[in-house]
Amino acid sequence: MGSGFRIGRLAGIDVHLDASLLIIFFLIAFSLGSALFPLWHPEWSLARSWITALVAAVLFFVSVLLHELSHALVGRRHGIGVKRITLFVFGGMAMMENEPRYWRAELWMAIVGPITSLVIGATCVILAVSIAGLANFNPDNIEQTMSSIGTVPTLLLWLGQINILLALFNLVPGFPLDGGRVLRAVLWGITGNLRQATRWASAAGQFFAWILIISGLAMMLGLHVPVFGTGFVSGLWISFIGWFLNNAALLSYRQLLIKESLEHVPVTRLMQTGFRVVPPDLPVDKVVEEYFLHSDQRGFPVVAGDRLIGMVCLEDVRKLERDVWPTKIVRDIMTPASSLILVSPQDDVHHALSLLGEGKINQIPVVDNGQVRGLIRREDILKWLVLYERADTRMAMALGKS
Repeated sequence: MGSGFRIGRLAGIDVHLDASLLIIFFLIAFSLGSALFPLWHPEWSLARSWITALVAAVLFFVSVLLHELSHALVGRRHGIGVKRITLFVFGGMAMMENEPRYWRAELWMAIVGPITSLVIGATCVILAVSIAGLANFNPDNIEQTMSSIGTVPTLLLWLGQINILLALFNLVPGFPLDGGRVLRAVLWGITGNLRQATRWASAAGQFFAWILIISGLAMMLGLHVPVFGTGFVSGLWISFIGWFLNNAALLSYRQLLIKESLEHVPVTRLMQTGFRVVPPDLPVDKVVEEYFLHSDQRGFPVVAGDRLIGMVCLEDVRKLERDVWPTKIVRDIMTPASSLILVSPQDDVHHALSLLGEGKINQIPVVDNGQVRGLIRREDILKWLVLYERADTRMAMALGKS
C-alpha cells in the first residue's frame, strides 16, 4: 500500500487517500444505489437513490477517518507520534512513528478506535429514531421500517449499523486489528514480554484470517456460512479480507523482530565508507562513463569542497535525453541537499531503514556537520539481517516475503 495523495491536515496529522479507496467507495455506492436503497424505498427515483448512496459512502469514510484520528490523538497523549493517516481499501491506518513503550499505552490507543465507532454508530441510530419517530421502527421487520422512514433517517440508520459492525469487527482478538492490539497489550502486561505477546496475538490474527479465507471459499462454492451467508462475490470478498489480514499479521510480527534487531545498531556499523563522490560541474556524460558504469553505487553524493550539496542518481540521468548529456552538468540534475533524506552517525539502523521505506529510496547519506561520512544502503541492512540475526527473525522475514 502506497502513501496515497494528501487531502489535508487534521490536528497536525496529514490525511492521505490511497488509490485503492476507489474500489471500496465504488462497491459501497454501487450496492446501496443499485440494490439496497431501491429495495427499501421502491418509490425513490434513481437519482435520489444514487445521491443518497454517494453521500453514505462519503460519510462512511469520514467515520473511518474519525476512528483513525482517535487512535492518533490518544497515541499522542502517550508519547506515540502519528504523522499520517491513510484511508485505503480496507478502511484506514494510522502510521505510527514509534511503537508504544508500555502496555497501557497500547491498550488505550487500541481500544479507543472501536469505542469511537460505537459512539458514532449509536449516535446515528438515535438521531434516525428521533427524526423518524419511534412509532415507525419495527425491529422484527427491518424492510418495513426502512420503507416507512425518509431519506435522512435511512442514511443515518445505515451509517449507524455499519459503524457498529465496524467496531465489532475491529474488536476480534486478532492482530493487527484493534482487538488484536488489545489482546497484545493484555498479554504484554501479563508476561512483560512484548515479543511473546506479539507472537501470540499475531497467531490469533492468522487463525481468524484463515477462518475468513475458508468461509469465503465455502461461500464461493455455494455453501451457506453462518453470519456471512453465501454467494460467489461475497465469498471472494471475505477471502480477500482474510488474505489481507493474514499477511498483515505476519508482517506486523516481522516488523517487531526487525525493529528489535536494528534499533541498537549504529549506522556507522553498516554504512559504506568506500564510496565515491562527484563534483557539481562534471558533465552528465562523464558521470555516466566514469562513475555509474564502473561502480555498483546507485547514487553519488555531490560535494563542493568538503560539503554535501546534493545527490545524483540513475533516475536523474534517465530523465534526460541522451543527446543533451554533454551539455548538462551534475548541478543541473542533482537533488539538492535541502531536499535529501539524511541520517547522522548517531542514528540507529532501524531509523535509517524506516526512512528508506518511507522515501522509497535505496541509499541515504550519513552526514555529520555537512560532511558525508558514508552511505547506508538497503541491501547492506538486509544482508546484515540475513548473516547476523537469529533464526526467528530470518523466518519472519521469509514468511513476510511468501
